[in-house]
Amino acid sequence: MSLNVQDKLHLKRLITELKAQKALHTEFVSVYIPAEYDIIKIIQHLAEEQGTASNIKSAITRKNVQSALEKMIQHLRLFPKTPPNGLAVFTGNVAATEGKQDMRVWSIEPPVPLNVRLYRCDKNFIVDILEDMLAEKEVYGLVVLDHRDATLALLRGKSIITLAKTHSEVPGKMRAGGQSAPRFARARELANKMHYKKIADYMIEQFLPLGNNLKGIIIGGPGVTVNDFMNHDYVTGELKKKIIGTKDLSYTDDFGLQELLDKSTDLLEAEEVAREKKIMVDTLLLSENLPEDRIFKLEEQAAKGGTEVKIISIETREGVQLKEMGGIAAILRFEIG
Repeated sequence: MSLNVQDKLHLKRLITELKAQKALHTEFVSVYIPAEYDIIKIIQHLAEEQGTASNIKSAITRKNVQSALEKMIQHLRLFPKTPPNGLAVFTGNVAATEGKQDMRVWSIEPPVPLNVRLYRCDKNFIVDILEDMLAEKEVYGLVVLDHRDATLALLRGKSIITLAKTHSEVPGKMRAGGQSAPRFARARELANKMHYKKIADYMIEQFLPLGNNLKGIIIGGPGVTVNDFMNHDYVTGELKKKIIGTKDLSYTDDFGLQELLDKSTDLLEAEEVAREKKIMVDTLLLSENLPEDRIFKLEEQAAKGGTEVKIISIETREGVQLKEMGGIAAILRFEIG
């Protein structure tokens, strides 16, 4: 599963904010609760850690750790159960001056299910698990081919990853002495078909297991060859539906892959535009805690796109959660596929 634009932006902002915090001592608490894990057990574990923290020699560090754990326990009690994707919570004293206390709490239901349970007390918040969620998991399949060779690769982000290469046994244009023209043409046609079938088999082997992470396939090569390959249905079914376009190329090796990428900007931009249209917002949820001028500006922008705005009170658990997540959320017009 790949994150949509809003999920990425929200996650990046949270990670940036958390990484900017530095504890004076080992007193920042990070907790990751896996999806479907009993949140009550986590609260009990944190209460036990409070007792253990009483052994910390430094009075200031001891106070900050116990206060952070208490803040986290209070926050977790706002949740009747663990959210569907799990929960990541971070608490700590962010005051830059020794002896001062500014206890903060951040929490997020990750955009993808958490499968890690973690409790850590450190000088920094543990964010590598969240950062891993930002790694690009969706890819495009790239295929460059001619009558003699073919190369298959993945485009992940801006990186081309070569997967497989194949070479055909198609005879050259000059036939061997004594061989009739029709017989030579038949042998050449048969070898071409075997070459194309092998390419299709490689595509099935390399691309089909990617499932929904495969955003599309682009095929390139000399125009006549690509048309011949495409017009004879060597690729069928779900894989064929993934083909978003073809390009006329001069090369079929690693240079061909780069040439294909360079010439496919229009296809990739069209795909991104289509994805962005999917995440048009239907309802914008704003915390009443936001500054009035910011609420006003957001309402103006929402009105231009026909988006309804709802101001959420901080008198409810959900309202408090929205406030602590930044004060802004949205309901999309379309389901993200």
